[in-house]
Amino acid sequence: MPQPVSLLFGVHAHQPVGNFPEVLADAHLRCYQPFLHVLYRYPDFRFAMHISGWLLDYLIANYPEDMALLREMVARGQVELFGAGDTEPVLAVIPNRDRIGQIQTFSDKLKTKLGQRPQGAWLTERVWEATVVPALADCGIRYVIVDDYHFLCAGKAATELDGYFTTEEDGRELDLFPISETLRYKLPFSPANEVVAYIESLAKNGMTGGGNAAIYFDDIEKFGIWPETHQWVYEQGWLDKFVQGVLASSRIRTQHYRDYHRAGRTRGIVYLPTTSYIEMNEWTLPAQPANIYADLVHQAKIAGWYDSHKAFLRGGIWKNFFSRYPESNWMHKRMLGLSARLAALPEGQNTVVMKDKLYESQANDAYWHGLFGGLYLPHLRRAVYKAIVELEAMLDTCVPRPARFVEDTDLDGKEEIYLQNGVIQAVLKLDGSGTACELDSYALKHNFGDTLRRQAEHYHHRIHRSGHGAREHSGAGIASAHDRISFKHKIDAIDMEADEHARGMFMDRLNGALVTYRHEPSAVDGVCFRADVFPLHIKKSFGLANNRLLVSYHFTGEVEGVLSTEINLAMPSCDGWSGRYIHQGHIPGGFGQLLELSAMSSLTLDDDELAGSIVLNASSPAALRALPHYSVSQSEGGFEKIMQAVTLKLEWPLSVGELIVTLEFNTKKALCP
Repeated sequence: MPQPVSLLFGVHAHQPVGNFPEVLADAHLRCYQPFLHVLYRYPDFRFAMHISGWLLDYLIANYPEDMALLREMVARGQVELFGAGDTEPVLAVIPNRDRIGQIQTFSDKLKTKLGQRPQGAWLTERVWEATVVPALADCGIRYVIVDDYHFLCAGKAATELDGYFTTEEDGRELDLFPISETLRYKLPFSPANEVVAYIESLAKNGMTGGGNAAIYFDDIEKFGIWPETHQWVYEQGWLDKFVQGVLASSRIRTQHYRDYHRAGRTRGIVYLPTTSYIEMNEWTLPAQPANIYADLVHQAKIAGWYDSHKAFLRGGIWKNFFSRYPESNWMHKRMLGLSARLAALPEGQNTVVMKDKLYESQANDAYWHGLFGGLYLPHLRRAVYKAIVELEAMLDTCVPRPARFVEDTDLDGKEEIYLQNGVIQAVLKLDGSGTACELDSYALKHNFGDTLRRQAEHYHHRIHRSGHGAREHSGAGIASAHDRISFKHKIDAIDMEADEHARGMFMDRLNGALVTYRHEPSAVDGVCFRADVFPLHIKKSFGLANNRLLVSYHFTGEVEGVLSTEINLAMPSCDGWSGRYIHQGHIPGGFGQLLELSAMSSLTLDDDELAGSIVLNASSPAALRALPHYSVSQSEGGFEKIMQAVTLKLEWPLSVGELIVTLEFNTKKALCP
């Protein structure tokens, strides 16, 4: 008789830092709570669980009874807890000192709050780089889990991947478990009896030293949050049927990773290439290369050799997101700069609060985009920038920065000038555009330059070719989010047109043509640019005055026409009900609506979510056209349009000679009782 196969079953629960409270509550109701309650009824079903640190804090604070249930399951030996970085960073893209700090912080949290220090760790998005090995090993982590795809890329055969392997880096050792892609796609989408039968088929004759393992570790959100899964998993009883089938089988035994690891022995040494899961490697590619990659995959599947040779048909790596999306790269390099400043503080000045803010800024979700990543979600980027702005203000209190300095923050070969006065900060690009790419209010803890340009995406072709609500799925069970095409909003071709330039602030046009500026170094505190469009000469200056950004223009030379400027402002309320324009004491509309004024001298953008407002003033009346800026995104819920910013377009006749535009940032005063 074959030896029983060890089912190493694990789930990963995560919500991004800064996610909406209603999303968290819904995730708990439809997934986290019913999952725990079902498995609590089966104490003999052993499984592993990773809950990201920020989500764990939220669940303990808001659902203490369910977390007490989990702690009881840990105490009775049913659950093995897995570690990671506390805020779910991609470990490969943060400094080693922060890797150690993040891992230790979360391991301590698990021990304190749930009663167990982890021996294994979850790798965020299964992003593997060998550089993460020393930090994991130094923090007491003995094994991690990655996809079987990682091993196939290293030349391993699929038949070998039923146990763990060992790797090393810089003198440290770490064991690696390969997650079965087949199980990832079967659970919970195939009927429970079929999944159980498949696991039984993995049992082998004559296995010793721990036996062979069926290795599963994937997002718990598949068990209730993905479309149709709550009804399938709980109301129709898939999870109960699966657990009962496993426990009733003489050919399957549930086991903890730690017990299997302790009883078994390594399958040998392995060195994995830098990679993530297959879908991620496609998402990291720009649209055109991604189209080529997808066509090659399609051809390989038609030819019948894809499954056996897919490891040698690879996409990009996770760090490609930084080169693909300048906005992601800017956030990342700003975070790295603050990490270095925090590490350089004299002993005793760095605080726990500073460390927490740094770790929040390293949360992975806002840095990437695919079917799940959150770069396109303004509230997730806003959470990262909130942490960045708060930490920067604290660091400036300890070690003040100059009021003006120059550096190439994003390593694009073009320098930026920082202007800051402790109240607000403007970062200006020296790339010829004469624009601001970041605009921070320290009191409001917000970057008003945090928007996203539209660019071509690989999934746009799926929108073009599909009918609304179409699905690419057939067969028993339910469709995975990877196989589904659905629409949350009506999307037109114009919504997917790529922007020609970054969505900055004070992008100028002369009679419709972009103005190119040269930087004019000066001894004053502000920043001066000049443009010569013969016979017209333009002098453009940026300056700060307490809570105001001042942008002045001076024109010399005779030329007819108009100057226009475009200001993109990231307003937290965006197209929600709590963001509105106020003009001459009236509310002409919200941020999600078109607003046109023929002679505007002052306009207030009032935002309840921000708990503040911006007052735009112009020294000469301008023709104003304000409209929402949308981008098209994909998610497990379908394709959708997301408002990224308010776009203000102001226009003046050149006959004005000179003008001053100011942006004033105000907090809402506390209401008197």
